[in-house]
Amino acid sequence: MEHERSAIIELAKNGKTQKEILKLLNIPANRRKFVYPTIRRYNETGEVCDKARSGRPPSVTTPALQKLVRERIRRNPRRSMRKMAQELKVSESSVRKIVKVNLGMRSFRRKRVHFLSEQVKVKRLQRCKGQLRRHVNHDIKKIVFSDEKIFTIEEALNPQNDRIKSHKSSTIDPDLKYVPRVQKPLSVMVWAGISAVGRTPLIFVPAGVKINSTTYRDLILEPIVKNLSQTMFNGGSFVFQQDGAPAHTSNVTQTWLQSNIPCFLRKSNGLHIAQT
Repeated sequence: MEHERSAIIELAKNGKTQKEILKLLNIPANRRKFVYPTIRRYNETGEVCDKARSGRPPSVTTPALQKLVRERIRRNPRRSMRKMAQELKVSESSVRKIVKVNLGMRSFRRKRVHFLSEQVKVKRLQRCKGQLRRHVNHDIKKIVFSDEKIFTIEEALNPQNDRIKSHKSSTIDPDLKYVPRVQKPLSVMVWAGISAVGRTPLIFVPAGVKINSTTYRDLILEPIVKNLSQTMFNGGSFVFQQDGAPAHTSNVTQTWLQSNIPCFLRKSNGLHIAQT
């Protein structure tokens, strides 16, 4: 510690700023406030050692214990602080104080993400490059992206944060205490299209109606897509993108697009595109 303080004073004497000292000595962000007090103490007292303190020095969260905790976390960042406290024979609050105050660390939740293999990464890169080449002479803002989504109609539940205040569990109203779940909850399918200049109305598919080529044409293509040039682009051209769902790639849908879209591309790089 004193060696580090002496280095700070030497750099300050040579005209280095606080920011430059932090960078040269590689001082972490949680100890940025360490530089200025060291320089001020030297200017006031001519020394770099600590002043006499009135309070009792720490007897548990000592530098030796801090080093043990830091090394254990370095070896396994997922280590439980409760188990660490049991292993080190100290209180859990002391370990938490070391991690939060002395080491400047925070706990972060692990996140669930979609797995991407190397093969999928290469394929996605090829498709993205293909899209860029395809639209190099066109305005990207004129692409209308469309998709359908099924939404289940049931109450959301967060078991960790959804809490009820009561003296006893038995006195809570069952309608409030329990969130029922069924094997096949009610659901609704919604279709939407969006571009850089606007979005289409939301199309709610009626209950019990299955999306096939005929319903896709009658509910979405005829009333919405056919008029996009007038409703969204002021009579200009646009590109309509849809995925490879069976209702989109059927002969009925492809024939309608070819008849109603002057410039039609049946399939390219896995994307079915219709362009006015």
